[in-house]
Amino acid sequence: MLKGSIVALVTPFNLDGSVNYNELEKLLNYHIDNNTDGIVILGTTGEASTLSFEEEEEIVKFSVSVVNKRVPLIVGSGSNETEKAVRMSKKYSELGADYVLVITPYYNKTNESGLIKHFTMVADEAKCPVIMYNVPGRTGMSISEHAVEVLSKHPNICGIKEASGNMSYASKIAKYLSPDFQMYSGNDDIIVPMMSIGSSGVISVLANIAPKQTHNMVNFCLEGNYIEGNKIQQALLEVANDLFLEVNPIPVKEAMNILGFNVGGYRMPLDYMSEKNKEILKNVISKNKELIF
Repeated sequence: MLKGSIVALVTPFNLDGSVNYNELEKLLNYHIDNNTDGIVILGTTGEASTLSFEEEEEIVKFSVSVVNKRVPLIVGSGSNETEKAVRMSKKYSELGADYVLVITPYYNKTNESGLIKHFTMVADEAKCPVIMYNVPGRTGMSISEHAVEVLSKHPNICGIKEASGNMSYASKIAKYLSPDFQMYSGNDDIIVPMMSIGSSGVISVLANIAPKQTHNMVNFCLEGNYIEGNKIQQALLEVANDLFLEVNPIPVKEAMNILGFNVGGYRMPLDYMSEKNKEILKNVISKNKELIF
């Protein structure tokens, strides 16, 4: 069972915009050395939507080699084209991914029956377990409660990353959780509340800069000690919120560069952070530096 603090890893770039594999190797090892329980590559935070298929495949091969089964490696393989999602999920699982993370179709979206067929077709072909990704703020659609009920029974669908921020919805789908179907918070500001209703951890942007504390927060909750977990949640809440001053991953990459990582810039259409927000981020990092490290 996948559980714990799972980082939604950024993709570092060189000055010319190419993938910085030297820094990627450092980041992968940094997270393993600092108690991160799992690593997601090619997700929203990893700017997968602006990577070519060739770049994605190379990042997967490289990451599989570096991680070398020391922690679970989860690879984003979703698409709004079902055949492409099937093909990518099968390919990345064959390359060594431990799990694939599959987003709902976006822009064209779909109806409920189409959504169930979409995830079923992916799960039927993937050679590793599938985690569904519910983030209606980005995709324009949510996985209905009924669809979760149906899909939770598929033998190769092992969980859902729930990133709607809607605790009422999360509470409703929590009834379908079991040892074979887990839920992961997709929002760093409600990790403890989500775990109190059954989540097994978080897929986290915050963990990019605070891996140990995010791990500790989640671990307290897994032990049933929500009071201690909430102390960390509250202490890091301002940092977590300011990592979304602008669209993810702009602030977290800026924060990492401020902290001395070399993750570089962004792929267009993402642009550099405004000076006003950059100053806010610098101040909150300075104020909370002892918590972050």
